[in-house]
Amino acid sequence: MNQQHQNERTRIRQAMDRLLNDEATSSNGSLTIVALAAEAGVHRMALLKRHVDLKHEFYERVRTETQQVPEHEQKLRETITTLKKTIANQNTELQELRQLVTSLTLASAVLTHTRPTPSAPTPPPDNVFTLRPDRA
Repeated sequence: MNQQHQNERTRIRQAMDRLLNDEATSSNGSLTIVALAAEAGVHRMALLKRHVDLKHEFYERVRTETQQVPEHEQKLRETITTLKKTIANQNTELQELRQLVTSLTLASAVLTHTRPTPSAPTPPPDNVFTLRPDRA
């Protein structure tokens, strides 16, 4: 590790301490990676690419020291809850549609079975006039 990399890691760890102690100087004080990067004076991508272990350490410290769930984890949990409700609703709707298909299939079979099959064509009613006379 070069000196610049080591200095960055030191600044990030100091920024963690300040954020967790509510002593933010360069950020809004929220317990997020964006605030941590601003507090440490590094680009956010440095935490996401070069110092992933420090990002995980920060979130673990947030969880243990403040008894809070990190913001990104809360959003994921909300999304999971919403998706579970959607899946449950779709499963219910699918079950209802399957029952409807079964009922309609049975009704169609009953109607088909009970329909009289004409052996000879039925003559038209008295009030119906053909436009072309039969040429038979």
